[in-house]
Amino acid sequence: MKKNSNDYVIRVLNSPLEVNAAEWNALLLAQRPGEPANPFMRHEYLSALHESGSAIPATGWTPRFVTLWQGKALAGACALYLKEHSYGEYVFDHAWANAYQQHGLAYYPKAVVAVPFTPVPGARLLARTTEERTLLVKALLAWCAEEELSSLHLLFTADEDVAACEEAGLMLRHTVQFHWTGNKAPTLPTSCGSLPPEGAHFALGRPGGETGPATGYRDFDDFLMSLSQEKRKKIRQERRKVAEADITFRWSLGKDISNADWDFFYRCYERTYYEHGNAPYLSRDFFQRMQDTMPENWLLFVAEHGAEGQRQPIATSLIAVSARSERTAGLLAEKNQALVAYGRYWGALARVDCLHFEACYYQPLQWCIEHGYQRFEGGAQGEHKMARALLPVKTTSAHWLAHPSFADAVERFLEREGAGINNYLEDLERRSPFRQAAAPPAEA
Repeated sequence: MKKNSNDYVIRVLNSPLEVNAAEWNALLLAQRPGEPANPFMRHEYLSALHESGSAIPATGWTPRFVTLWQGKALAGACALYLKEHSYGEYVFDHAWANAYQQHGLAYYPKAVVAVPFTPVPGARLLARTTEERTLLVKALLAWCAEEELSSLHLLFTADEDVAACEEAGLMLRHTVQFHWTGNKAPTLPTSCGSLPPEGAHFALGRPGGETGPATGYRDFDDFLMSLSQEKRKKIRQERRKVAEADITFRWSLGKDISNADWDFFYRCYERTYYEHGNAPYLSRDFFQRMQDTMPENWLLFVAEHGAEGQRQPIATSLIAVSARSERTAGLLAEKNQALVAYGRYWGALARVDCLHFEACYYQPLQWCIEHGYQRFEGGAQGEHKMARALLPVKTTSAHWLAHPSFADAVERFLEREGAGINNYLEDLERRSPFRQAAAPPAEA
């Protein structure tokens, strides 16, 4: 498909492989110059989902990559999928689909601009300028109308995407995730419309009401001392249970993750899915492609059990990380800022009390503190994460429904839901895991 808008051309492609990898990655890096790219929007990641058979038409994900061209230059692009279901998205619209069905209307296929199976906020509308991002949104709406699709959904969007979608008249929906920051005792960001920009440093509230430049924790114990006594005691008890069960951990980063460890990880990952009655979303081939094409973005923790010299692996957690060195268009560029870790996958072959918390939270947090990572994103849902010092953050998606009456009904629903989200965040703020600043003395 080609459409002209002034001197721009829109092309809708049927595969990420039809987009030049270097041009896509360069556009991704241009979203916030000088910062590492979100690893999940890299061409290598999206291509691996496709080539491994994880996100293809047979699994309900039909790719339609929408690209905006000015001459021979790629000015904008997004990863769009036609969906035959709502699984693997983490922004739930099953009630909307049911309402359509009850009225004899087809909700599927719908259009989703997202990273499959990956609820990590970031840029979804890649563009060189604000004007070109807005043009890309308008092209999406026109294409969806032309294809007679029920709806368009942009999930876990960046602030720049939100602004473009609002200008185009899309409805906004908010959800809550839980993230840790490496700054001293941050206040709950309930007033933030969405995520803080990657690489931003804030004068966050600290014990005693101090403000000023962000200060990193010296070590895990220093981090624990910023928590309330109740939360500090709980975490120490949970870690002690794992240690007393003769569990130790080792970690490997990037190319140091061995083939055997990748194989063991997938064995744990696959088994955990099946134990919950589901087949895993991602294939072993997908993770092989991660090992081959972007190893610098992966950190693996392996839990081992037994006496020294006889230890056997029993569990793993796989963490994605912003790479200090990123490969873009065949070049290496050092990046020593905005370092973020993302909790992604876990699995175990044995049940050990508190092992999940140790593998998925405490080991990664300790690693982040020791290696200067400023943020650890814990993924979708999970209020229990707050007890581990991951604080609530509001994330945003944008939605368009073709049917006017349903669009009006959804808009009213989102207004009520949004008020509920705000109330929920206010409630969470009253339950901060961090030590509260002492009240100032009363004036005489």
